This record gives sequence, C-alpha cells and structure tokens, in this order.
Amino acid sequence: MSRAETDLATPLSRTVATTPTDVWNDSCSIRELQYSLANGAVGATTNPSIVLAVLKKEYDAWKEPLRQLVAQHPAETEDAIAWRLIEAMGLKGAELLLPVFERQRGRKGRLSMQTSPVYYMDKERLVEQAVRFAGLAPNIQVKIPVTAAGVAAIEEATYRGVVINATVSFTLPQAIAVAEAVERGLKRRAAEGHDVSAMTPACTIMIGRTDDWIKAVAKRDGIVVTPGHLEWAGLAVMKKAYRLFGERGYRTRLLAAAYRNHMHWSELIGGDLILTIPYDWQVLFNGSDIEVKPRIDDPVDPAIVDELYRKFPDFRAAYDENGLAIAAFDGYGATRRTLRAFIEAYRDLTAIVRDIMIPPA
Repeated sequence: MSRAETDLATPLSRTVATTPTDVWNDSCSIRELQYSLANGAVGATTNPSIVLAVLKKEYDAWKEPLRQLVAQHPAETEDAIAWRLIEAMGLKGAELLLPVFERQRGRKGRLSMQTSPVYYMDKERLVEQAVRFAGLAPNIQVKIPVTAAGVAAIEEATYRGVVINATVSFTLPQAIAVAEAVERGLKRRAAEGHDVSAMTPACTIMIGRTDDWIKAVAKRDGIVVTPGHLEWAGLAVMKKAYRLFGERGYRTRLLAAAYRNHMHWSELIGGDLILTIPYDWQVLFNGSDIEVKPRIDDPVDPAIVDELYRKFPDFRAAYDENGLAIAAFDGYGATRRTLRAFIEAYRDLTAIVRDIMIPPA
C-alpha cells in the first residue's frame, strides 16, 4: 500500500498495512466479510452462536438453502441438518477468503470453524469433528475449546495436521496450556516426516469475556473498584501472554476476541497477533479518530493490575502463569458462562431447523 493509499485508508486498513497485526471478521456473514476484506481483513470466524445470529439477520437469504438441506436429507436429525448449515455458511466464507489464502501461501486467509460446544468434555469427538472440518476446504482452521478435554484434543488434532484455533479461553494458564499442547503436536507430526511450516495455529483469549467475568464477580461480591479499572482485566492478561509467548518462541499466535471497547483494538495495535472483530465494532473503529500507532508494548498501569490482583482471586487465576491447573479450566467462571451461552445458542439454532422440518401447526 502506497503512502497516499495509507493516508486515505480506514483505521483498520492502516492497522493491517502498517503493523504486523492482522484483522479477522468475527462472523461468517458474506456481506460483513466483504466489508472486512475491503478494509484489510485476512480471515474470519464462525461458531453456532454466530451462525444463529447470521441466520436471524439474513433469514430470507438462508431460508431456501435450509429447506433444501432438509429435503435432501429427509432421514437426518435436526442436529445433523444444523451442522450441514453451519458447514455451508463456513464454506461460503472460506471460498471468499481463498484468494487471500493462495496469495499468502497459506499463512493467512483462513475461515475458523468451531467444534460442537456440547463436546467440551469429549476429546475423541472434538478430534473427530476437527479432522472432518479440516478436510472441507484447504483454508479451514478449527476452533477447539480450552477445557481439560480440549487441551488434549488440541495436541492430537495438531498432530493429525489440523490447524487449530483454541477458543473458550480467558486466562494466561489456558493460553500457555494451548501453546504447549500445540508444540507437542507439531513435534510429533514433524518427527514422522510431515512438513509443519504452513500450519498457523492460534489461541484466542476472549478478553472482553474476561472483563465481563471480573465485573460479574465485583457485582456479586460487592467489591468497589476504581472507575475504569475493570476495563483492563482482559488486556492485562493478553499483554502478559503476548510477552511470554514472544520470550518462549511458541509457534501459536495469539488472537483477541469478544470486543467491549476500542482498547481491545487500539491497545493491541503493533502486535504480531490477530484481532477478530465483530462487524459493528469494525464500523465504529473505522469511523473513529483514534490514532493508529503501536501500543502492544505499552504496559497496563501497575496500579490497575495491583488493584485487580488484590481484590479478585479470579483475576489472579487469570493473570498468574500457574493460576489455574488444567483440571480447573472447566470450572472457571468465564468458561462456565461461555459454554452455557454457546450451548444455548446451539439449541436455539436447532430449534429454527426444527421449525423447517416440522412447521408449527
């Protein structure tokens, strides 16, 4: 991009053009992905919650394809049809991203597709579904939750050649467990003579949901906090994780998700990481006058970290490298809340499929 083009570009375009930071579209909506690609995005993501949201917003466009899926597979359950729909939406996004994937020789241009949230305790089913998704298109990346079973599945799926994107992740211990699992999987795969150079694993930290959980704890326990400090919990975790990943040379790339304010973009500019940003937030950021400059290495105010650390055991669990054992991942508050939300959205999605299969009387 020339200097003139850079000057005229949107803030997110400038972020991608002038720093190592990548932007993904946090949706598989074709309309939203087209906007994102026009503004520098090099990837996209989906999950049952996102598919549900797209289906509700774009029902007229998807109603007939959904009816056709039901007609073509009359003996299948609503769950099976729902997954055919999820795959169909994801593959449309993957097709749109394929030119980026080919231009970048596999380093960028992937569509991230999520395994079923109901499998969060089942390593074998997570791996089986991950392998299936990876075979649907050359540029599919597979999201696996960072539960106890998910960590084991991440290693095994990586070993089998699946490019993973860890999700349902909010803490430094989870991110480190993912990076170590990926390293084990890559080493096992390389030891058998397979080329792993084009594999681009990622680990999401849902920084906005980290904030949400600490805020929920503050409300639940009646903890008074300096105004504004609760907005920094997820960023403090992410910035510490980014520093440690760099020091240790992990091949997993960090990804920030669950946007709640502009700092979830602006404070991470300049990092060699991924920002998966919902369409509405992209439009807000692109319409803003926030200066695009590297801030990834700017530390979170120690006074903020100190207050959060003193007052919230759940922040200490998220911020300390050994704050959570792998066996405790499933019980962390943000994990429980997010899994429940994802499963509920999945059930809502299957209910829409049911209405097509068995129209209300």
